[in-house]
Order: sequence, then structure tokens, then C-alpha cells
Amino acid sequence: MAKMVPIPSTGLLTERDLGKAPILEATHLGIEFGGLKAVDDFNITVGRTEIAGLIGPNGAGKTTVFNLLTKVYQPTHGTILLDGKDTHGMNAIQVNKAGIARTFQNIRLFNSLTVEENVKLGLHNHTNYSTLEGILRMPKYWQEEKRAHERALELLSIFDMQDLADHKAGSLPYGAQRRLEIVRALATEPKLLLLDEPAAGMNPSETAELMENIRKIRDTFQIAILLIEHDMQLVMNICEGIAVLNYGKIIAKGTPEEIQANPQVIEAYLGKKKED
Repeated sequence: MAKMVPIPSTGLLTERDLGKAPILEATHLGIEFGGLKAVDDFNITVGRTEIAGLIGPNGAGKTTVFNLLTKVYQPTHGTILLDGKDTHGMNAIQVNKAGIARTFQNIRLFNSLTVEENVKLGLHNHTNYSTLEGILRMPKYWQEEKRAHERALELLSIFDMQDLADHKAGSLPYGAQRRLEIVRALATEPKLLLLDEPAAGMNPSETAELMENIRKIRDTFQIAILLIEHDMQLVMNICEGIAVLNYGKIIAKGTPEEIQANPQVIEAYLGKKKED
């Protein structure tokens, strides 16, 4: 795991990413719902090939942060720079095309479609034929369909799922559905992959396999990964930098070792120790 180094902005970068512009810089990010600050003054920097973690107690605002980064919610205030580009005014589709892909707490697959068809939906950003060419099934359409088929199988092979290409997505076991959702997100060719509780519902062996696959994804695609996760063993073993959210605010940032020893983090998770 790479050493974390302070940078003169909002956080830490791995030594591996020093000298390269961060893939994500969110500064003073926040949103209010009916006067209630769900997220307030959120700041984070993620390096170009970093595996970063966002943790915190239930209800801390972690998924709300993901919704802000992907423009499911428009921030009330603050700035989001993706690969140096301000995403202000972008919608969710535009942010996805710009390079952010995500998975969800609750799996969102098209269960009646095949595994391959689900992955192909993620390839839509890179489809290169016109509507007319598609309707008339012109040569360009068949060329692109062949390319999409090959690319879908290539992506599925990351999780050894290529043999399941013709199966209905809804027929897959829970863990395989989780993996398929990650593959579909990768099909959009992101620069930053957001994983919302990827280990939820997985047994220990599946979680260990997931950990290795997350590293494999980072190394193969040379992208950054930001994950929300309640499995602290996974977080502490795989994340290089970690931010801790509580009541919509960052209360700590640092390496896994620093986070585990931070009194504010311990209090947020375990409650304040009563005085004798």
C-alpha cells in the first residue's frame, strides 16, 4: 500500500499519484433539505489511482455525498472538480460521460435482461452509430455490435463471469449480481469509480475476493476508486486514504492507522465514554 503524503489543498495523496493532478477535488461541498444541512463543508481529494474510503455511522450522509458527486442531487454550495473540470451545471448523465461511474447500496440491474445486455447498457457512452444506422441495421451497426459483444465479454472476464453472459441477470446469486453491477459501471470507462457498500450481504470469502478484485480493477484500468463500506476489515485493508463523516461533516482524514487511533472516530462509532 502506497504511503500517503500531505498536499497543499484538501487532503492527502499517495506517493504514487504525487505530481499528477487529483482526479477528484471537492471543496466546501454541501446540501440542505428544508433548512437541514445533510452535508456541510465536505472536502476531499482523491488521487488518480487511489483507493479511498468514506466511512461513518448510519445516517452520517455518505450516500448523500455520492449523490452530490454524481449530480443526483445538485449541491447547495461548494465545488466539484473532476479531472480539473468544474462539474457545476452538469446533470447525472453528463457527469457519467465526464468520467464518474457508481454502484448503489441496493442493486440496480435490469433483471429480465441477460448479463451481457446489462454490460452493453454501460457501453452506451461509446456507441458510434446513428439512430438511422441502428434502425436499418446498416454495416456500421453490426460492426459496433460485434465490438460491444467482445468488450462486454472482456469486462465480464475480470470476475470470471464470461460464461454467464447469456444468463438472466435476475437469476444470478446475490454476490454475482454485485459483481455484475461493478462490471456495468466499468463499461462506461470511468476515471473515478464510486462503490456504495460493495461488500453488503457478502460472506467473508466473497468479501476477500472482492478486495482482490478492487485492487485488480485499479491496477488494470489505472483509475481511482472511492468506496463507502461498513466492513471495517475491508476498508482498513484496502483503502489508502480514509475520510470519516458524521452528521454530514468530515471529522477525520488520514491513513487506516491514523483513523483507527483517532479519538473522534472512536467516539462517533462507539459513543462517548462516561466519566467515572
